[in-house]
Amino acid sequence: MTLRELAKHKPARIIGFKTDDSDKETRLREIGFAEGDIVEALHFGLFGRNPMSVRLNGALIAMRSAEAQAVLVEPLNA
Repeated sequence: MTLRELAKHKPARIIGFKTDDSDKETRLREIGFAEGDIVEALHFGLFGRNPMSVRLNGALIAMRSAEAQAVLVEPLNA
């Protein structure tokens, strides 16, 4: 499952990245996305769930749905 598909207010663990664009993965890692971190989708835009905001390591991050599509997550049983 990708971060873009994650339901609102459901925490998940980042398990990896899925993109052919190494620059996109590098940018995501630079802003703090890493395997094992807990992420939670907080808000989705009206058009195509774009943009979206997520909580990552206590920080609020706004991102495009194309970037969220590159982040693989595993929902937590909470």
